[in-house]
Parts: sequence; structure tokens; C-alpha cells
Amino acid sequence: MTTASLRSAIEKKRFVTAPGVHDMIAAKLADLVGFDFVYASGFWQVASAYGLPDVGIATYTEMLARISLLAKNSKAAIIADADTGYGGLLNVHHTVQGYEAAGVRGIQIEDQTFPKKCGHTPNVRVVPCDEMVEKIQVACAARTDPAETLIIARTDAIQTEGLSKAIGRAQAYADAGADILFVEALESEEDMRTACSEIAKPMLANMADGGRTPILPAAQLEEIGFSAAIFPAMVALAASAAMKQALTTLKSTGTSQSDSLELLDFNEFQQFIGFPDVWALEEKWAAVHGEPSDG
Repeated sequence: MTTASLRSAIEKKRFVTAPGVHDMIAAKLADLVGFDFVYASGFWQVASAYGLPDVGIATYTEMLARISLLAKNSKAAIIADADTGYGGLLNVHHTVQGYEAAGVRGIQIEDQTFPKKCGHTPNVRVVPCDEMVEKIQVACAARTDPAETLIIARTDAIQTEGLSKAIGRAQAYADAGADILFVEALESEEDMRTACSEIAKPMLANMADGGRTPILPAAQLEEIGFSAAIFPAMVALAASAAMKQALTTLKSTGTSQSDSLELLDFNEFQQFIGFPDVWALEEKWAAVHGEPSDG
């Protein structure tokens, strides 16, 4: 399957907007709407698949299976959260090659200690800068297709070390070979501008609804100096709100039919989930075998 080139978009300064897709229905809907890039958040993949918080519980094997399934079901180029690389340098090497083989085009690795935590929650801790520099060097060397597979280096150092040292870390990760830099949990537009002005390589903004960073539109983020933005939480939070409303309606009224409840048309759902291909296959082989089709 041919997907959009993340490297080409970055090099041609075409701003990348990647919504988070927490499950395969979300991935199909992102295709339907026409997004060229999507983001596989560790937080939301774990929540959706296992009903667990993002605290380093999911293993590399579990996440690779989830990412592989997403790649199979999405036409978009995937930017994927690979946490800390799931261990030491050998683990990082293995993770990059596994994610790349699955079809991921942007592999994000962060400098947290293990077990890692969501960067917008308390008590985040980071490894020494030199340790992360080595991880980035290994990650870059592990790629089989460096022309198309980009390494995204994320630093979570703001909570413990402050903005200046977090920017220093990002610069060190850039020097180590990272293609895109990601300073997590920037707390103001001023901080965002400072980070973009001091880091020479392309920057990624994390527009996590409910998190520490102000949510700004793509055009403004581009003006500030970012090259890309992920919106990891929006779709999952919207889906959760809709499901909660639907369940509340059913509980209180005893029916799914309510003027206050918006349901996607079932025929439309069948179309984008792929039933027309199934029906076409059944009709083709029914004709081959001389059987009457259902139509």
C-alpha cells in the first residue's frame, strides 16, 4: 500500500496534521475523511486494547501487534509512539526494525525512565541525556529505509529540569541524528515559540486535549515554527463522550431512538468498513459456480 511520505512533507514544509486513531474504526474514519497521516498514541492504544492506563504496562510485543493491525487497516502514513524503545539499546534496535517492518513512517522514542508515564501526568522522570543520545544513535542506525523512516526524539524533561534544559536535550538528540524533535508538555505559547526558535530541526507539537499544552490550530502552530502536530486524544475523547451519552440514553429511556442521540447511518458504516468488497466477491464467485446471488 502506497502511503504519503512523511519525509517529503517535512522537507517541502507541508504542515503535517495527524489525528490520533485509537482503534480500527477510528483508522477507517480517518481514511474516509482524507487524512494523509495518523498518530498511534501509546496512551490511547493501551486504553482501547486493554482498558489500562499509560504507565508502561503494555509490552513491545503487544504494541507491535496493535501497530501492525493499524498499518494493515489504514491508508494513511503512521506516526507511532514507541515509548522508551521498550528497554536498552538492543531493545531500541529491535523496536525500530519491528515498527518499520510493520509500516510505520515516524517512530517516536522518549527519554523517560521505565516504567514510563503519560507526559501530561505527574511524577515523570527522565534518563540521563547521554543515555538517550545513544538510543537515538541506535534507532537511526537500525532503520533499513532511512529515506522514508523518520526518528522522532521526545524529551519529557520539562517537569524535572525545566524548559531550558529540555531544549538542550532536544538539541543533543538532534545532533545524534533525530529527524524530528518533540518537547513534551510545553505550557504556554511563549514556551512553544522559544523551543521552536532554539531548535534547528523540524519540531512536532503535541495537541493533547486536557493536557498541559495550549491547543492551537494548525495554521498558528505552523506560524510559530512547528512542522507537524499530533492530536492524540481528540478522536478517543469524542468517541468516549458519544458512547457515554448513548449508554446513558439507553439506561434512562430503554431505547436507542432519541432525538438527542446522533447515530451514524448503518449503511454508511457498512460502506466504509468494507462490506461492498465482500458483496462483490460473493457475487463474482456465485456467478462462477452458477449460483444465484443474493441480489
